[in-house]
Amino acid sequence: MTAPLPTTPPAPRAPHRLGAAGAALTLVLASASALALASGGPVSAAAGAPRTALGSAGQQLTVSTASDLALLGQTVRVTGKGYDPAKGVYVALCKDNGDDRLPAPCAGGADMTGAAKASQWIVPVGDAQAGELGTPYGAGGGFDVELRLTAKNEGLDCTRVVCSVVTRVDHRGVGDRSQDVRVPVAFRGGDAVGPSGEGVDVPQGTVAYAAVAQFTTAGKPRDVLLHPDSGKLYVGSEDLPDTAGANESGLHVLDPADGRLRGSVTRAPGSTGALSQRPVRQLIAPLPGDGVVFAYPLRGIGTAREGDSAAAGAWVPGAAVTDSAPGVTPGTVLVAQGPVLSEVDIATAAVKRTLTLDGGEEFALDAARGAVWFTDFGNRRMYRVDTAAFKVAATVELPRGEGFGGFTEVDPETGAVWVGLDTSVVVHDAAGKRVGTVEGQDLPRAARFDAAAHEAYVVWQDAGDPSRPGSDNNGALAVYRTADLKPAAEPVVLPGNHGQSGAASLAVQPGGGTLFATNPAEGRIVRLERSVSPTVIQGPTDRTVTAGAVVSLTARAGGTPSPAVVWQVSTDAGKNWKAVPGATAATYAFTAAAAHDGRRYRAEFHNSAGTSRTTAITLTVTAPPDGSSTEGAGGTGSTGGTDASAGTSGTSGTGGTAATGGGDGTVTAGAAGGSSDATSGGTASGGTVGGGSGGATAAGGTTGGALASTGVTVASLGGAAVVLTAAGWALVRRGRPGGAA
Repeated sequence: MTAPLPTTPPAPRAPHRLGAAGAALTLVLASASALALASGGPVSAAAGAPRTALGSAGQQLTVSTASDLALLGQTVRVTGKGYDPAKGVYVALCKDNGDDRLPAPCAGGADMTGAAKASQWIVPVGDAQAGELGTPYGAGGGFDVELRLTAKNEGLDCTRVVCSVVTRVDHRGVGDRSQDVRVPVAFRGGDAVGPSGEGVDVPQGTVAYAAVAQFTTAGKPRDVLLHPDSGKLYVGSEDLPDTAGANESGLHVLDPADGRLRGSVTRAPGSTGALSQRPVRQLIAPLPGDGVVFAYPLRGIGTAREGDSAAAGAWVPGAAVTDSAPGVTPGTVLVAQGPVLSEVDIATAAVKRTLTLDGGEEFALDAARGAVWFTDFGNRRMYRVDTAAFKVAATVELPRGEGFGGFTEVDPETGAVWVGLDTSVVVHDAAGKRVGTVEGQDLPRAARFDAAAHEAYVVWQDAGDPSRPGSDNNGALAVYRTADLKPAAEPVVLPGNHGQSGAASLAVQPGGGTLFATNPAEGRIVRLERSVSPTVIQGPTDRTVTAGAVVSLTARAGGTPSPAVVWQVSTDAGKNWKAVPGATAATYAFTAAAAHDGRRYRAEFHNSAGTSRTTAITLTVTAPPDGSSTEGAGGTGSTGGTDASAGTSGTSGTGGTAATGGGDGTVTAGAAGGSSDATSGGTASGGTVGGGSGGATAAGGTTGGALASTGVTVASLGGAAVVLTAAGWALVRRGRPGGAA
């Protein structure tokens, strides 16, 4: 979910203060049909969830609920970030007419008060309209406003047409398309929003992990830690009996990309301070910049970085250390010595605080909530220790069972406690209330979490006992959503990973893109990488064009790795499809010909996780207007009318003459002559826009190359709309307190 943006809350609106200014601005927004609004960028979100669209400059527009909206009005939160804070924008609900099409009509306008609130006006900080009509931007070009969306509003019926929440530059920046973004929405009873598409071999957005490498350069790995600053993979190891010629006990530093051994620190002090080669059982915490704090048998707490000749370390007094974790005060660690929990100094191992519980030998720290969860597997309970008072604050009963203990871990994001118990994982919330259980066949032996992905990663190890039902000597990696404990990906088999030689461990790269799972029995570390099958996030829509016009189809898909795209065409109503030669970019553009009428087009995306494609669209090609030509000499553009189109490209002739607009007509310059594939061309003349002596002269033509074959657009707003915009601005000025114009 998008984080709240740091914005100034909109001030309460007073309906009676809007008056004529509000009516004028309503008409200004409704006149969006005179403006060209480019499509938003890639859109991604599940139906019913928050939905985000990207603009051409990286702007992000998010609608809190995009599907199943109440028909008679539902308030949604609309947030934006990355907008140009010097440009005012409108936020409104409009009809979505597809790629490169104007979204119109729109609901709202200046009515941003009371129960209507169908649109909002975001203005620069210090703008004269801030407060009464407009909401000022927050930090980073952000805003956070509410819209009340109604399915039928001011001639807009979103039960019959596709609608979107859109942003565009306000009336003071006519023709500025830089802030255009759109997020499709749907009302109750309608189809779920979003560009349609389908998965070919797997559903769109299918997540999968696969083993891509195995490292055998660190002996018998007992624990792994991916350093957050240096990016190095630290491995705590014991000696692997299979390698009789070398003792591989110690702390090893690997390159996480290929497992190359960067260095090892094998010696650490014993109880008398004498240095000796020692195994490393547990990596407690990263040191700033590089290096780790670690535990080594029987009671050692050590520190080392790559390149050290030996580790620094001290021995904790008392019994053998059975578990450890970062301390709650600087320079300390927490250690369990059976049922005794202590906080000790890292450098000297001096005990600062201690607490003896009724049983147990391992624990997990919830630093954010000031708690330690100490697990007593023998008595099937957990103790919640308050780290400030260092006393037991609560006792939580665990399910009865055989008594096999796996792990105790806390999700740092939510505070939920995950306990590996027998062949299941039992989950309690931060207060100790049980919220669910994940069942398995093997033994859960390690868990890690990622806040960005909102996922938990669990390594299940085979018992390694052929007499146990289901024992096959193989373990598995499983991924679960932390919100509902449901699988987030198919399990990955970890061959030969059994628990007879020690419990597995796990390290997760932030974001969950790469995982490292240990296999102590075989002396291996497996690198796994995440893949996501393509999900269509923007697709083309049906088009009706005139022969000779340039058709531009755009499709985008998300996925990991980034999917490749191939455009396909069907000439038999979708029965058979073939790839369009060379059409392997997000946008496929070509000049429409009469022979293209009725053809269907779609984009197909592929990566290592699967294949998906957009829904097919149909191209309708109509005859060119009188006086134009699609072959031979360039055509002559039409004159007059409200939408006078210029002549189209010739095959080898002279460029067409641009149209001259009559009255309030909008004119597009004539396309240059040249080859049909737009590799060469002539010169297109400019046109004249407007009526009478008030018309403005269009820009001159374009010569040569691909652009020359399409001509140039010379106007986007008719005279009446210009007058309306000016009138609306004047009324807004008069509507402000004080009445200054």
